[in-house]
Amino acid sequence: MPERDLQFLSDLAAQLRVDSVRAAAAAGSGHPTSSMSAADLMAVLFACHLTYDFGDPANPANDHLIFSKGHASPLLYALYKAAGAIDDAELLSFRRRGSRMEGHPTPRLPWVDVATGSLGQGLPVGVGVAMAGRLERMPYRVWVLCGDSELAEGSIWEAAEHAGTEGLANLTVIVDVNRLGQRGPTRHGWDTGAYARRFGAFGWHTIEIDGHDPGQIDYALGDAGNTRRRPTVILAKTRKGEGVLEVENREGAHGKALKDPEQAIGELGGPRDVRVEVRAPADGGEPFRFDTRPATVPEYQLGDQVATRAAYGAALAALGAARGDVVALDGEVADSTKTEEFAEAFPERFFEMYIAEQQLVAAAVGLQVRGWKPYAATFAAFLTRAHDFIRMAGVSQAAIRLVGSHAGVAIGEDGPSQMGLEDLAMMRAVYGSTVLYPCDANQAAALVVEMADLAGVSYLRTTRGGTPVIYQPGERFPVGGSRVLRHSPDDRATVIAAGVTVHEALAAADELAENGIPVGVIDLYSVKPVDTAALVEAATTTGNLITVEDHRLEGGLGDAVLDAVSELGPRVVKLAVRGLPASATPAEQLADAHIDRRAIAEAVKRLL
Repeated sequence: MPERDLQFLSDLAAQLRVDSVRAAAAAGSGHPTSSMSAADLMAVLFACHLTYDFGDPANPANDHLIFSKGHASPLLYALYKAAGAIDDAELLSFRRRGSRMEGHPTPRLPWVDVATGSLGQGLPVGVGVAMAGRLERMPYRVWVLCGDSELAEGSIWEAAEHAGTEGLANLTVIVDVNRLGQRGPTRHGWDTGAYARRFGAFGWHTIEIDGHDPGQIDYALGDAGNTRRRPTVILAKTRKGEGVLEVENREGAHGKALKDPEQAIGELGGPRDVRVEVRAPADGGEPFRFDTRPATVPEYQLGDQVATRAAYGAALAALGAARGDVVALDGEVADSTKTEEFAEAFPERFFEMYIAEQQLVAAAVGLQVRGWKPYAATFAAFLTRAHDFIRMAGVSQAAIRLVGSHAGVAIGEDGPSQMGLEDLAMMRAVYGSTVLYPCDANQAAALVVEMADLAGVSYLRTTRGGTPVIYQPGERFPVGGSRVLRHSPDDRATVIAAGVTVHEALAAADELAENGIPVGVIDLYSVKPVDTAALVEAATTTGNLITVEDHRLEGGLGDAVLDAVSELGPRVVKLAVRGLPASATPAEQLADAHIDRRAIAEAVKRLL
């Protein structure tokens, strides 16, 4: 290891502390003490080990730095200033309206891969980025700065086990063990050995150091870079608020600007103008991508009984053949979600994430950072465990594709623990999301292909049991569209359905027509965005709308329709799952929930 200029490293760290204090003081809020504890760690990383071209953030050979402790954003922005990426004026716009220097980092800054600040997420996402590095055969490293408080999150240990099992040697986690959380001491305080034993149990290389000693930090970072076949965690003992007597290692100072910033800046040696030359990466070549071959979307014949989950699996395998950037992840249910078809065809692009749904979603977010097109599948009910990761993926505007199978009471005998009944509401509420719910196999296959180039978080809801094929092979189903399946000038109401309830609605409409009551039927396969034009036309021509969904009353299809037509004032009746289901056959479940064809017909008669 070359001789380091320890005085320069100390001056750089002091400047980072000063600028963290100044930024928080200008904003009147922030987390300067959490930034000050990690300043030495990041000074040595930037000056001696990080390879990054700030002039070309898209350089595929750039390292990736993720601040899992996103509240330490003053430190990150101070680093950007020291590297010449921003100026002092922008640094001091911290937390102001319109500034890129947000309270927690987001990809509004071109050097930030993902939004952080919800603790326990940076490491799981870093695992996904490291997985991408291995997949595309690039030499970059992934550095993640964690706080010790967030090591209480279960998602950290989902990530630790996956990284350790996979031997992700390109991943290094730096833990700022400053002993103090938001309201007091952390669970293990300064016992770095407690954390080392936990990471070591998952197969990590562990290093315990003094986080304020540049020499030890430099050695540890170099050791991490030279470690093979396993990830490294550097457990650095630090002091929160380091360098300022008022706040150093003191409780009650978390998340607050310092009371006397000028005094603090004086203690830290005053302002400096230190610049750090971060090494640009050597030419790492082009990221590896897989070959493609001609492929056709699977086709199903009218009248066949096919589960939409089966169509998802077949369509994903076909898409994988046609596009080398498509990857698939699954939560140990690939035989049920039917992702196994992709896994068998493209094992090198399939990732088994086991029953760790937070890591499943986080890995998808990490993979898309590097331009891959991830499809991540599990039961719809189990995606709720990862909702915070999905929410933050929306904040990151990450392009991921989530697939929830076994949705609704229609799964039958397994009972309520397995029934995804809240997923549409959950996914509709995510910023920039797309929510799709096909009713037959050809529609499902077409929507799998449509999802490939969607921005943001997209969600496909699939059904366990077989449903009749009602659409011709090769038909297109654009996002934001719908299909009018029954319509006449004499319609007295319109039934709006999606997924399994489309077939119930069609049966009810046919029965009602035989009794002289014509009603329209709309297949609202795009739940978000909805086909507002079609809904407005139905609302204005019939004035009576009935929504029917295999989902809870709140937040799903019915509310999507209401959002679109409420100002027009039509009568809207929502049929949805209101009670608590128990074990029963699928047909019995639909009847008990009052969302089957008989319930729809009765609702129409009551409305009229």
